[in-house]
Amino acid sequence: MTLKINDENRVRTLTLNRPEALNAFNEALYDATAQALFDAADDPEVAVVVLTGAGRGFSAGTDLAEMQASITDPDFTRGRYGFPGLIKALSAFTKPLICAVNGVGVGIGTTILGYADLAFMSSTARLKCPFTSLGVAPEAASSYLLPQLVGRQNAAWLLMSSEWIGAEEALRMGLVWRVCDPELLMPEARRHAEILAARPLASLMAVKHAMVEPIRPEIAAATARENAHFAELMGGQANAAALADFTERRRTSPADA
Repeated sequence: MTLKINDENRVRTLTLNRPEALNAFNEALYDATAQALFDAADDPEVAVVVLTGAGRGFSAGTDLAEMQASITDPDFTRGRYGFPGLIKALSAFTKPLICAVNGVGVGIGTTILGYADLAFMSSTARLKCPFTSLGVAPEAASSYLLPQLVGRQNAAWLLMSSEWIGAEEALRMGLVWRVCDPELLMPEARRHAEILAARPLASLMAVKHAMVEPIRPEIAAATARENAHFAELMGGQANAAALADFTERRRTSPADA
């Protein structure tokens, strides 16, 4: 089961469940998460969704082995939704979304925070946008959402440097709303989720609609620009070299890949 789903007090908790891969997204996990968001949006008994990860990772981003296979294997099978479907589900989600970053967050494990209405982060977690180290472009409308969230210069560093940032730096930037001790992360995220879930659902959705609707065209435009750059750079010299290096490290030191 790549995704665990739990309902309690009108809060649906989605737990990314590939701990052996630090919850990296393969096609199956993209599909499961997108479907879960579509289902939660349609379920009148769900008022708030909390997204977190199993084990020591929040999400290590896109599974690089699958990324390479999608380039080199003519028989590679894409999922029903895949990455584009997850972004569509996030963009269209009409209810409060809370992210609880329990561990390492890479790529979509960081850029997904642009869609969070509230983000909580463990004090031991770290985040990174590795796009330049992989020779590719930003994703998930992060080129628009991150400057809106953290300011142009913070976003430029996140998206250009491929460097790690810790929890306190993420808090200072405004990338997350609260930093918690690891054992308090889920209790705090759930406590705030249940406060929201106790409010009338129609009112919660009206607030979110009023906040997000004006920027939906900008999210769509940023996604289109990023996709064009990604298509141009994917499989190019820098990207091929980065994926080949990852494959070699995985072959020689599987535990470190």
